[in-house]
Amino acid sequence: MKIYSKDELNNNVNSLTYDDISLIPTKISQLKSRSDIKIGSEFLGHKLNVPVLSSPMDTVTGIEMCKELTNLGAIGILNRFDSSLDSLLNNGEENKGIIAVSIGLDTPDSILEKLAAKKYLICIDTANANNTYVLQKTEEIKKKFPVKVIVGNVAHGSTLQSLVDSGADAVRVGIGNGSVCTTSIQTGIGIGQVSSILNVFFQREKNKLDISIIADGGIKNAGDIAKAICLGADVVILGRMIAGTKETPGEVIKYGGQLWKKYRGSASFGVKLKNVFIEGDETMVPYKGAVKNVIDTVSDGLRSCMSYMNCQTLNALRDSDSFAVLSNSSFMERLPKV
Repeated sequence: MKIYSKDELNNNVNSLTYDDISLIPTKISQLKSRSDIKIGSEFLGHKLNVPVLSSPMDTVTGIEMCKELTNLGAIGILNRFDSSLDSLLNNGEENKGIIAVSIGLDTPDSILEKLAAKKYLICIDTANANNTYVLQKTEEIKKKFPVKVIVGNVAHGSTLQSLVDSGADAVRVGIGNGSVCTTSIQTGIGIGQVSSILNVFFQREKNKLDISIIADGGIKNAGDIAKAICLGADVVILGRMIAGTKETPGEVIKYGGQLWKKYRGSASFGVKLKNVFIEGDETMVPYKGAVKNVIDTVSDGLRSCMSYMNCQTLNALRDSDSFAVLSNSSFMERLPKV
């Protein structure tokens, strides 16, 4: 079996996603306990206990999710449809645990000024960052306000220089990979998430660009998070993994003897509320209880991976360079049989 490097994966003839690869421990681990492993990091000036951001979807991140993730050492990106944002900005209160807020291209300067005054990270929440108007909005914000700006999404690193030139501080990588995203089916756009991350990562390294990489989409478990970090992502965005938790917006619904919560894509009919082109599905996910349980599982899984890989820090994990490419049978063999 061949052991692949990141460079070889990046040059693979096929587009790869998380299920196509696995990390290979090739060193004797010197780590005695998972408690010796540090998964803390810094993202755009904020210290994180775990490299996780929440998706700015209206069924994932409201104010309660932002507050709890801040308590847990992660970051919630408040969805731009949240009706309580206006009152929060106008009542002069402290940020209540909110660190990042998503906006649209039509968000006025009056709102941006208030967001900047409270020192929020700003996320320009669009489906396609490779767009003149996204670049113009980013440049305008950076010229007028002392804020950090996240843009997205991209599937490839070919335009990364343009994003950096516009002032973008971080980029969301991944198009069509979300569990309720139908973009690839509807438009034919997108590549596997592993290939997306690697392509952007190597563009950044080759041109020595100062921009953070956010792996956005396709994350199903803690193992996928470990793979994303190892491939070069600085942080990951979680959507479905934390959907259905207590802190997500929406009521708990009892159906068929089980508890559920709504989960829908940002471009679904339920969000747009009009008969326009739809690129997102709507569904129900099982109720999961507190989001802390999910974050704890992520932390434990990441630490366990790093103990196998002999990596005491996330930077050491990013330097790891030994991967397997899995056949479909090899992937299926790994799944629990219960």
